[in-house]
Amino acid sequence: MPLHMRFGTDDLLRCRFALSPLCETHEAVRTLRRTERHGYHQAWLRRSREAAAGLDLRPLWLFMPQPGYTPDFLGRPPATPSPTFAEELALMRGTDPALARQEMATSLAGTPGAAESALGRELMADPAAAVQRLTDLTERAWHALLAPDWPRLRTLLEADIAYRSRQLATGGLRALFADLHPDLVWAEGTLTLLNRRGDFFQEQRLAGQGVLLLPSVFAWPNAVSGFAEPWQPTVIYPARGIGGLWQTPQAPSGALVRLLGRHRSAILCALGEPASTTALADRHGLAPSSVSAHLSVLRDAGLLTSRRHGHQVLYERTALGIALAG
Repeated sequence: MPLHMRFGTDDLLRCRFALSPLCETHEAVRTLRRTERHGYHQAWLRRSREAAAGLDLRPLWLFMPQPGYTPDFLGRPPATPSPTFAEELALMRGTDPALARQEMATSLAGTPGAAESALGRELMADPAAAVQRLTDLTERAWHALLAPDWPRLRTLLEADIAYRSRQLATGGLRALFADLHPDLVWAEGTLTLLNRRGDFFQEQRLAGQGVLLLPSVFAWPNAVSGFAEPWQPTVIYPARGIGGLWQTPQAPSGALVRLLGRHRSAILCALGEPASTTALADRHGLAPSSVSAHLSVLRDAGLLTSRRHGHQVLYERTALGIALAG
């Protein structure tokens, strides 16, 4: 059923973006369970199956009904724009057992037989132990499934936020929501999420909290609503550029290699989406200092521009760089 998020004056001033490695870990775990519509993530799935086989993910999957409610304590809204995984995990580990029990019961109630299952009864019998068990499992899933690729994922997510921020600055919320996801509709001060998973509530008054917008790689292809009171209402949406995330960068032509050199031409061709020095170094197997030197040359030649986003500098191609790479 659709979800209608009603904006007041204060809500318009309190919309913000953030990244969440913890939420992304849980979305990756959810992706492993899907039997269809893996789409863009087939390459990641092939690489991750072996690592996932060493994890017993059933306790997490139990609280990820499709459709249905996932406990908010598994990944509360980030308080800062770009928290570390360790910071978010510490908050999850410190969850009040009474709150955890309430949210786990709500989640299990949406799946027939889940609360009566052996695993459901075991986790509900000791909520404090359940919190620690789920936190430990989330930490293992992070290291096995996401941490090796996080520099690449973070760069893509930060590039999405930079793009969306420019949309917001030039066209306001109407321009932002018009392009965010086909299931998101903005009209008359209300953001409506169509084709939503689950039907546990149909209207949400933001009460001055605004909306947190959380780009995600593994939420694809859905836009997802998250978090009930007391947390800030959140929309998790697929980030731009997922289609090329797991692809091998386009090989530069022989003419471009002769003109720019092997590494500079490869870096230029890899910048289909903005990227940081660290992400490019990881992608090409080069030292960050070498990549930084190549980026400086390409920028000085008018082929790239750079801009700061948070703690990183992102590079993207100019019109001349796009033409040359093509």
